[in-house]
Amino acid sequence: MRHGNFEQQPDTPFNWRIIAQLLPYLRDSGGRVALAMLFLLAAKGAILVIPFLLKHLVDSLEGASAADLASSMLVGLVLAYGAARFSNVLFSELRDTVFGRVTEQAMRKIALQVFRHVHALDLEYHLNRHTGGLARDIERGTTGVSFLLRFFVFNIAPTLLEIAAVAAILLFNYGVSFAVITVLSVFCYGLFSLRATEWRTEFVRQVNAADSSSNTRAVDSLLNFETVKYFTNEEFEAQRYDSELQTLELARRKNRLSLFGLNGGQALIIAVSQTSMIGLAAWQVRDGTLTLGDFILINQFMIQLFMPLGFLGFVFREIKGSMANIEKMFELLALKPTVTDASSASELQVRSGEIAFENLHFSYNPDRDILKGVSFVIRPGQKVAVVGDSGAGKSTLVKLLFRFYDPQAGRILIDGQDIRNISQVSLRRAIGIVPQDTVLFN
Repeated sequence: MRHGNFEQQPDTPFNWRIIAQLLPYLRDSGGRVALAMLFLLAAKGAILVIPFLLKHLVDSLEGASAADLASSMLVGLVLAYGAARFSNVLFSELRDTVFGRVTEQAMRKIALQVFRHVHALDLEYHLNRHTGGLARDIERGTTGVSFLLRFFVFNIAPTLLEIAAVAAILLFNYGVSFAVITVLSVFCYGLFSLRATEWRTEFVRQVNAADSSSNTRAVDSLLNFETVKYFTNEEFEAQRYDSELQTLELARRKNRLSLFGLNGGQALIIAVSQTSMIGLAAWQVRDGTLTLGDFILINQFMIQLFMPLGFLGFVFREIKGSMANIEKMFELLALKPTVTDASSASELQVRSGEIAFENLHFSYNPDRDILKGVSFVIRPGQKVAVVGDSGAGKSTLVKLLFRFYDPQAGRILIDGQDIRNISQVSLRRAIGIVPQDTVLFN
């Protein structure tokens, strides 16, 4: 596959160029994005209130009499806890619902743009393409767009905001020790996840390459079903496909083992951090420095903090994979056709329909010339047959007439108009053809 001028980006945690390229697809949905962000802040506000409600509820229950248990304040705390839980879920669902339309529209726009771009590429590209691998690259790219938009906006940024809020709450209410443990835990977790995910990126790319290759092999074999039957090559094709599947199996195995190492390291950091925090809180409860409600609050904050943080590792890995898939799709969008319209191209004006081939020289590769100084004229209403051996250039003349290729020398005129100076769409729209191979769309 030929590549355009797309520059391979360095292997960084986030390829900001890719994110910048996605932003134009969100311009028409600015209002929905803003509304979704408001719902996000409301959901985070509700989840941060819950530990305080639990603290006051537990402190109210400690040593309370039967009359105290029936007090309106206790009932109010219970109802407030339920309302906060429900509000968190409600605002989260509203956020996902509002932003869902944004991602769906972005996916549709990008998929349509890629589809149109592939159709705009020249015949040389399509003759050399791998249909199965191309389809899989486009599919993974559009899916990656949805994942990246949703999780980068609603998981990475909110989690970092929640970490800052929890650290500030612990610092001002319970001292430096708890805040230091929180910040240090998050730093170690983030650094380990970053390094390990960078290490795993190559394994993900190997899986993608093997997946595309195996899919290409299967599609190519099935598209040429008749040829396989002619030469009784079913078993040979099966062996080639199995070889591709073995490569894919090995790549997936390596990827899975690397994932095991990443998940194990993350789990160890979380376990050590939570144990340290709970141990410190339990010690201060024993000394009377903290109440049982404070212990519950700190424990609840740690649970709430590490739940999204644990998921953040998955999100970070998937974002890296999504960026790799989107990068592949943008490489496709960066491909430039070799045959393009001139900047001053005009519409074809058909008057009588005379076609003139003047001193055409053409070759598909430098090793073999197909046409050498071919010149002839087809008059209006005239029927002309081109006869020759296979490979003599009969079909090539038609391809040059349709401007699937440009000749190395010479020119083609229609009613005196050089076809290189007219738009390809108007040229092909004016010509009718009965294809040599009949192809039916399914």
